[in-house]
Formats: sequence, structure tokens, C-alpha cells
Amino acid sequence: MPIWLKQTPAGIVLNLHCQPGAKLTKVVGLHDGCLKISLQAPALENRANEMLLSWLSKQLRVPQKQIQLLSGQNSRVKRVEIWGPITPEQIAEALSP
Repeated sequence: MPIWLKQTPAGIVLNLHCQPGAKLTKVVGLHDGCLKISLQAPALENRANEMLLSWLSKQLRVPQKQIQLLSGQNSRVKRVEIWGPITPEQIAEALSP
């Protein structure tokens, strides 16, 4: 399993480093033990966080209500929890850079 992904009793936790204000929303690679994702939305009024959760929902084919921002509301380093019928392997494959 990748270093940025952790299975917990509640679900699967992703450690992400998000870079708002990019031209495209995409996985960039690894950064300091986190999966780095560039986000098209600006870091204003929670728009980047909303875009991140929406984008993850589409990439992983998981309803957005099954994805929760655990920490990093106002930071580039974020922890996101996902629960539902998806495995860590499926997440790693869907988000491989």
C-alpha cells in the first residue's frame, strides 16, 4: 500500500498535499509522504476543498457523501476519509500519478 493511504477501522484515510490555483485538477505525484494533487479552484471561500471532494468522488466513483475532510480545512496538507465499497488497492490504482 502507498505511504499516503491508510486503512482504518472506520474507512480509508488519504494524506494529501493540495495545490490550489492550478490550470488543471490532477494528481501530480508524491510530496513529503503525501499524494500531491493540483486543484483548479482558488483557495478562497472553501472552493478548493469543495473541488477536491467532488473530484475525488468522480475519480473513485464513490458518492460524495462517503468522502469527508478530516483535517486541513485551511491548509495544503489534508486528511480525507473515504468509506464504502472501495478497497485501498482500487484507490491507489485510481489515483496513481
